[in-house]
Amino acid sequence: MSEKAMNNLMDMGVKFGEALLVLIIGYILIKIALAVTRRALSKTPLDEALHTFIQNSIKVILWGLLLLTVLSALDVKISAFIAVLGAMGAAVALALKDSLGNIAGGIIILVTKPFKKGDFIDITEVAGMVEEIDLLYTMLKTADNKVISVPNGKITTAVMINYSTEELRRVDCQFNIGYKDDMAHAKDVLLAVAKSNGDILSEPESFVGVAGQTESGVRIDLRVWCKNEKYWDVKYFLEENVKSAFDEAGISIPQSLYLVTKNN
Repeated sequence: MSEKAMNNLMDMGVKFGEALLVLIIGYILIKIALAVTRRALSKTPLDEALHTFIQNSIKVILWGLLLLTVLSALDVKISAFIAVLGAMGAAVALALKDSLGNIAGGIIILVTKPFKKGDFIDITEVAGMVEEIDLLYTMLKTADNKVISVPNGKITTAVMINYSTEELRRVDCQFNIGYKDDMAHAKDVLLAVAKSNGDILSEPESFVGVAGQTESGVRIDLRVWCKNEKYWDVKYFLEENVKSAFDEAGISIPQSLYLVTKNN
């Protein structure tokens, strides 16, 4: 073997040695960086799904930088390599634009926390209890036990109602009485029915007021407050017991407008 070939072989061995050393040191530094990141994230209020996303993103970036550093140590021209990676990244981003939009929406949801697992929410076309939140989809379970996957990108751009955020909730009902019935007496009957239910709170006070007149009678509003989880119990109680109380009090209910209750 000639001296030139020997020198080339030695240079190649040195470069491989340097590259291997860079790889080992880089690997150790990546492990340390991920451990520090994991420890820092555990002290934040961010959701665990976001923890995983952040750690995986950091891992991909660090390993990409380490790979480029190793190739540079081997005297590999990385400019063309970077250009190819850039083109591939642009193509992937274009192909996955909807998924990336959902991921961005998932990050926004996990950071801002407009709702949490167990909350009952209404998102334009669907409503249900939040079962799971990940980066792409939010899973809702409806009242009739169906599971709906809603893209996070849609949630962040839609009008959303969270029925579980506040501890208390108001139950609004409307009842109709005939024109010949005593309005004051009907209002007293409604308040008496509200007071008979232990789930209806005394503070804030229950409210009864005349909402307007219809072709067949007078419309009266009844508004009461209860614990959030008691909403439907109170609503159905009022629906049933007001009818019975009106019958006992001799208060008529116009047939064409028997009972109007606001949808929630």
